[in-house]
Amino acid sequence: MSKVSPKKHLGQHFLMDETIARRIVESLTIRKQAAVIEIGPGMGMLTKYLLDRPGLKTMDVDKESVDYLRCNYQTHSEKFLFQDFLKSNLNAYASPLQVIGNLPYNISSQIFFKIYDYRDKVVDVVCMIQKEVADRIVSKEGNKIYGILSVLLQAYYNVEYLFTVDPGVFDPPPKVNSAVIRLTRNDVQNLDCDESLFKRVVKSGFGKRRKTLRNALKDLNLSLENVPDELLSSRAEQLSVASFVSLTKYLSHE
Repeated sequence: MSKVSPKKHLGQHFLMDETIARRIVESLTIRKQAAVIEIGPGMGMLTKYLLDRPGLKTMDVDKESVDYLRCNYQTHSEKFLFQDFLKSNLNAYASPLQVIGNLPYNISSQIFFKIYDYRDKVVDVVCMIQKEVADRIVSKEGNKIYGILSVLLQAYYNVEYLFTVDPGVFDPPPKVNSAVIRLTRNDVQNLDCDESLFKRVVKSGFGKRRKTLRNALKDLNLSLENVPDELLSSRAEQLSVASFVSLTKYLSHE
């Protein structure tokens, strides 16, 4: 098996540049006790630089890709899983857990929500995604592209934009620029509020982002009488992570 055909319905764009591949892998901190999951390995452009990392598993829903890797790296065949990351129970893997990959653009946001759900387990993420999504994740309050993932991920991770990647280094070339970002778990074990409500508040606020929070949060059916007007008269994009925490506390009457 000499080549895997990139599949449009899976959002596959295979990286072809060795220098960029090494740079991505080198951006993932080496942690001796950590397990590593690579999402969407394709033909192994990143994988071959990860094979010596402890506890490595790759996950791909493309059977052709899995067969290719098992054929070309036979002594590591147990590391290549025909498995959907989005449906995986990450608690089945060692802790702490690191995630790396050239993510399929069509499901990158879903992957980040999954990482958020396993934030107590996933300590590092290095991934290549659509530049537009990368910009959104690292943006701060006051920016029009600041959104749900910006707040949720920045609450628990230090988020860094590492570098931009040109379409010409992929097969097939995507129609947009790509970017590599890194998430490193911060020291926040728990937010100083109801964390389940925090997520609902963030989603509701940005669900009607053009409205003030007084109107955007009505669907939560919570009393707003204890919430300061300076918060309610703001739009979601104007609130920092800390302000969303404060808002959540007021809404839960803490």
